[in-house]
Amino acid sequence: MELIFATNNLHKLSEISAILKDKFSIKSLKDIGFFGDIPETNPTIPENASQKSHFIHDRYKINCFADDTGLEIEALNGEPGVYSARYAGENATYEDNMYKALKEMDRKTNRKARFITVISLIIDQKEYFFEGIVNGTITTEPQGSDGFGYDPIFMPEGYDITYAQMSAELKNSISHRGLATQKLVEFLTKY
Repeated sequence: MELIFATNNLHKLSEISAILKDKFSIKSLKDIGFFGDIPETNPTIPENASQKSHFIHDRYKINCFADDTGLEIEALNGEPGVYSARYAGENATYEDNMYKALKEMDRKTNRKARFITVISLIIDQKEYFFEGIVNGTITTEPQGSDGFGYDPIFMPEGYDITYAQMSAELKNSISHRGLATQKLVEFLTKY
């Protein structure tokens, strides 16, 4: 089965492709000749995932999926949440966003946070959702050099290392995106 992953984020594409390898043929937006931006204008993560998958499905009439992910920090009332990718501004880098979160967390004792990913799959004109959530804490400084985004400051529950200190295999097996993708795989193998 061939699916289009509706993302321009090469890190996400790499992670999902590693999880889905040998199971499904995943094509990127580049593979179908789409190089534009996909809107993300909704107030929730599930709505943004749906908006992105519908945007590509409606234009190309193909089976596709999209995800939206957010880091929700308890002491910041759930921020950055749906704005995780642009927390420090529209053209912010991963580092800009990470350091803004650390600055906002300065002197806060409650370090609880969670990562949430929602995947919207549109297949044969029907939409399905798959969710992955990982609870953890925000470190006081970046640790590790692998991964991307907030990985250097997020330590998942049950581990004493951040996502950025984990091997790709370990991170993919326990991460929010990994959990949502595993649910997607289970669905597709029975479809």
